[in-house]
Parts: sequence; C-alpha cells; structure tokens
Amino acid sequence: MFTDFFENLRGKGLHVTLGEFLTLQEALDKGLCGSSLTQFYYVARMILVKSETDFDKFDMAFEECFTPAQRETEVGAQMLRWLDKSDMMELAHEEARAHLNQMEDIQVDKEMVEETFKQRLRDQNEEHNGGSFWIGTMGKTSFGNMGGNVGGVRVGGQTGYQSAFSVVGARKYRDFRDDRVLDNRQFQLAFRKLRQFSSRLDIPESELDIDGTVDKTCNNGGCLQIVMKKPRKNAVKLLLLMDSGGTMIPFSSLLNDLFQAVHKSNHYKDVKSYYFHNCIYSKVYKTPECENGDWVDTEWMFRNIDSDYKVIIVGDAAMAPEELYSDTGNYRGPNGGLSGWEWLNQVKRHYKKVVWLNPKMAPGNAPWREAETAIKGLFPMYKLTVDGLNQAMIRLMVNKNN
Repeated sequence: MFTDFFENLRGKGLHVTLGEFLTLQEALDKGLCGSSLTQFYYVARMILVKSETDFDKFDMAFEECFTPAQRETEVGAQMLRWLDKSDMMELAHEEARAHLNQMEDIQVDKEMVEETFKQRLRDQNEEHNGGSFWIGTMGKTSFGNMGGNVGGVRVGGQTGYQSAFSVVGARKYRDFRDDRVLDNRQFQLAFRKLRQFSSRLDIPESELDIDGTVDKTCNNGGCLQIVMKKPRKNAVKLLLLMDSGGTMIPFSSLLNDLFQAVHKSNHYKDVKSYYFHNCIYSKVYKTPECENGDWVDTEWMFRNIDSDYKVIIVGDAAMAPEELYSDTGNYRGPNGGLSGWEWLNQVKRHYKKVVWLNPKMAPGNAPWREAETAIKGLFPMYKLTVDGLNQAMIRLMVNKNN
C-alpha cells in the first residue's frame, strides 16, 4: 500500500525522494501517527511536500490510495453542480450563524449519519434546496451545505459553520498549484519581479532616508535630524504584444487580466501594448479587435520603442506553417514583403530581452506544432501558468542576452 502511495505521488508530479519516504516509514515505526489516518495525512504531508503549490497534488494522491475502491459515499459531478450555491453564501443570516457558534458540542452518531448519507446518495435523483431530508442546500438536513444542522456531512460548497465532521468534495489547495492558469492577483505578484531600480540626478530628494536619519540623529546627540534621499524608480520599460482572436478567444479573459495587471502596477518607467493575429507581420494593432487600419507599422514600433524595452509576447502559436513561412501568409492584413518568420526574427534582432508566454502548449499531434516548435527555437517560451510566468520574469531580468 505504501509503495503504491509513493509511486502515485511521483505520478502526480511530486518530487518525492526515497530518503524522504524512508523518513515517513521511520515516523510510522515511532508511532508518530498513532492509529489515526488524519494524523498520518498531516505527518506525510509535512515530510513529503516541500511547497504549498504541491498540496493539491498530494491530496489527490492520498485520496486515491487511502479511499476504498468501491466508495459508497462517492459524490458525482451532477450532485456537486446541484449543491454549488457559492454566490449565496453571504446571504446566510448572522443570527443563525451566531446561534450555531454558541451551541455546545453535540454528540452525533457518526456511523448512523454516514449510513443514512449513503442511502440518500443511492436514492436521490434531483436537486433539493431547503427541507430536512435530501442532500441539498440551506435546509435542516444533515447533508449538503449552508444548512442549519450541526453535525453532518458537508458536500461541496464552502466551509460555513465548521459543524460538519466530514467534508466531501473539497479541493482546498487547487488554487495553490504552480501549474494552474493565472488570475489578476498572480499576474501582479509575478510582474513584481520586473524590477530594475535606478536613481536619477535630476529628481529632488523627496524620500526619507531611514538609515541616514538614524545615523545623523545619533551623531547629533539624540536630537532628530531628518535626512532625505532621491527615490528609486523602476527603470524597466515593457512592451506587451498579444495574440488576439481565433484560437485565442477562449483566453480573452486571461489576456484581459494580464493587461490590467501590467497597467495597474504603476511600477514601470513605461508600458506599451499592441496586438497581432496569429503572428507578427508588418502591422501591429492598437486594439484586440485587430481591425484593418487601426494599426501602426511594425517598423515604426522598432524606431519609436527602443531596444532596451523588455518584450513579452503572448500567444498560442497556433498557425499553419504557411502563415509563418510564406510572404503571403497573413490573410488578415499586409505582410510588407516578408514572412511572419522574418518579422519575428526582426523582433529578436531589435530587442535584447524577449519571452513568449503560451496559454496552450501544443500536444504531440497538433497541426500547428511545427510553427510552435520553430518559435520555441527563436524565443524562450513558457506556459502561461504561475510557474511559467515566474520563470519568464526571471529570464527577462538576467544580465546576459537571450
């Protein structure tokens, strides 16, 4: 059983060493887990998991190994959809919440409740909200979520009164994973890595120098003497080029989050944003609609946006080979006599630091894999996840050229 657990952890992508697994065996030999599966869970996670980004993978591996194969309390996807009333959680009455929190511990026959729960799962075939019998929401039943029963089985939903002795269907750590697609907050955290501070001689000393103030005050016999200094400004200039339309439509919300995170940061010396469709050609567009005429010349971009801008290209590289290699491959606008591949090479020659973020890496049989592979050879390409974006930001800040 423990060998299967070890292999399952490795299969989920956790880098568990044999030494760490032997340490877990030693903990079991010394009785640190007692006879409690819950205690074993926490001890195993403490020894085997090195980062909170792996908590969700650990939980999935643990559940697969230590849950009976024929689990009578398995909750299906349809049941979880019925019980998903997360937007109504805030509507719970404060009086009911206070009442439940003030109640003394209630002795619950767990075996009886779990057996009844199994029976309800077998019999229920529709959604229920309110009431006191079926698995549902906002009622007095022992099963479901947002209800008023103390001591039962919470199914789906979010933790409310902390009264259930069993939580089914919860994935508490899925948002911690470093292979998940990002949201706005995670974009902002990653972009903080793009910092290259500098002080200019032509700006006033407007920032408090704490170390200098302490030193001067001590040397002045304890009488406060304020010392000011020139503020440090982030010297990074950023050019954001984003693929829009077509196969990128499913990622429109993600690109909007990225755009907002960049422009709300207020940390960069300058930020420029343009759009393209599939590949960069002789024009880049001012808006994500990529409408003909609403563009600027790519050569104008080279002349007016200096080579010291750090460039982030976002796109799925999902294009046919002719769109990349043919000088007539751009069916949305002009090519300027060059292929997309030649324009991308001009981008690489002009800008010192360029990374490509891809929200959808091509599987092995994808028809556009040839184009993606070629672009990977031209620019460092990272998957648009937490870990991928962090690696891309680090790559942009290294001293040597790409």
